[in-house]
Parts: sequence; structure tokens; C-alpha cells
Amino acid sequence: MDKRELICVRCPVGCMLTVTVREDGTLDVKGNSCGRGEEYARKELTDPTRIVTTTVRVRGGRQAVVPVKTRYDIPKGKVMECIEALKEVEAEAPIFLGEVILSDAAGTGVDVVATKSVERTADN
Repeated sequence: MDKRELICVRCPVGCMLTVTVREDGTLDVKGNSCGRGEEYARKELTDPTRIVTTTVRVRGGRQAVVPVKTRYDIPKGKVMECIEALKEVEAEAPIFLGEVILSDAAGTGVDVVATKSVERTADN
């Protein structure tokens, strides 16, 4: 048996979880004060995912960069590949909130979208 400790991030309580991984692969979760804690622990140990947030360069905009994020969480193992792909992206202003900046990030099927609008500069 393998024991692991996690802090649940599904709600503001932040329960300290103790997860026992049995030899047959089943999980026993203790310490959660709600069902979301057990769900979080199971997902984190079997299929961890993350939302990626960063910025992308903007051409012709009032700001030099626009904040972006993956529309949904992606496999944790694909995060760095997604970030590397975004380093090569330069978005053209105007950019609108929710606009797709990069489709199918790192082959995950998940789009990266703008989380803020950026206007064009007056001279463009």
C-alpha cells in the first residue's frame, strides 16, 4: 500500500486528504469534508489535469500582451507543450474576450482563449 497526502483545492475549505492506494489499484480517501474532495483525490492520482494561464504577445494593440487560458483543463503532461506553443503565437489586435487565440492546444482538443479584450492602437 502507498499513502499520499493532498490538499483539496475544489473549494475554499482546503481539506487535508490522505489517500491510500491499495495493491489492487483501488483508492481510499480520508479527510474530505464533502464529496468534491474524494472526486478531486481520485482525479489527481489517476488523471491529473490543469488549466493553463499565461500571456501572448499582441501586434498592433494598446497592450503588448493579452492574458489567455485554456478553455478547459488539459492533461498535466501536456502543460509545457502548450506553453511552448504559445511562445510562438502573436495575436493581431483587436482581440475580444473569449476569442480563440490557439486552437487544439498541444493536440488536446482544447482551445486557448483571450481572457481580456485588447483594442487596436489608433495608428493601425
